[in-house]
This record gives sequence, structure tokens and C-alpha cells, in this order.
Amino acid sequence: MKIKRVEFAGAMGRPDQLPPGTLPQVAFSGRSNVGKSSLINRIIGRTRTQLARVSATPGKTQEINFYRIVSEAASVQGGGIPEELEFFLVDLPGYGFAKAPVEQRMKWRPLIEGYLGGPHDLRGVVQLIDVRQGPTPDDHRMIQYLSATGLPALFALTKVDKLKSNERERQLPKVAASLGVEIDQVVPFSSLNGEGTEDLLDSIAALLREEDDE
Repeated sequence: MKIKRVEFAGAMGRPDQLPPGTLPQVAFSGRSNVGKSSLINRIIGRTRTQLARVSATPGKTQEINFYRIVSEAASVQGGGIPEELEFFLVDLPGYGFAKAPVEQRMKWRPLIEGYLGGPHDLRGVVQLIDVRQGPTPDDHRMIQYLSATGLPALFALTKVDKLKSNERERQLPKVAASLGVEIDQVVPFSSLNGEGTEDLLDSIAALLREEDDE
């Protein structure tokens, strides 16, 4: 899948708000400081002029941000004519930042769960995990919630560029096992060098098409 156009479409700051449109949606979830904004900027091609806000202060994003994406992908019908896919990329607030004020942390959970459990055309969730430490208790709680809702989940293992080759060889299977998935169900990702971008975009395209094909 190739990204053609990206624009900020709006934000939700309360569980009772509605998304800024009815497009299919793919949400990105992860704990604060997992590199979510950097990953989003990388896959949408905004490594120089960033669209998703990258902050030195974890937990700063307090709203659900929606980005309208127009992309093209190889047609499943063949013939060489690309198929246009339009959707919302949804940036969920990072969770698990212990230094955030208690009232702020209490606000995040109903906001995130209210959105994920709402009547939206949400096709799936890209769950980010820091490959160096693996899933935290907060990550496991989010994964259990996603499993209970029945939402499809993709796993992106961020910051793989920070591992040496022997560390990577050991850590990838270990993290996959901790998540309870096969190694081919996780996408090693680096916002620094772009590793995993194409695989992640292709997986997102598959999510968007899955319900349309039913």
C-alpha cells in the first residue's frame, strides 16, 4: 500500500464524542514512550515534516486524533490497476505513564475503551510493543481488552534498530511467545530506518479489505 494524501481530520476528547466522519478506521495503541508518533510519521511518509505530534514528555497526547488517509494498493482483482483505499488512521493516547496526574490517567481509560467499544467502523488495532522489554502489564491488559472485544490486532515491535543482531535473534521469539502469537504474526519495526513499514502497510490494507470482501 502506498500513501498518497494525509490530513488531520479532527480529535475526540470525550467518550461520548463521535469520530469526524464515517470512514473505515485503523487504530494505533501503545504505552507512552513506545514510539507511536514516530511510527505513524514514518508509515505516512512524514519523517521530515511530522504530522503526528512527537513529544519529549510521555503521556502528553490526551485526545484521540484522526488522520484521513488516501492510499492506493494493488488490486485484488489483478489487471495492474491500483485500488484506492480511504480510511482514518486513529492515534490513541499512550497509556501507562506513571508520572501523569491521577485524574489524567483516570480520563484516558474511559476515553480509549469508549472509542474501542463504540459503534465505529473500526477494522482493527495496531498494538505497539517495545521489543527491548516486551509487553508490560499495561500492554497485557490492553491486549486482553482487545481480545474480549473481538477486534483484530496487529503487533508492531518498535525500536528494533536498538538491538544488536544476536539480541534481536533472542528477543523477537521471546516477545512473540509472551504475546501468545507466532513469530510471523509480529512486525519488527524501526522508525529510524523504516524497517517494517511496507509489511505494516500491507497488513493494514488487508484489514481494510477484509470486511469489504465479506
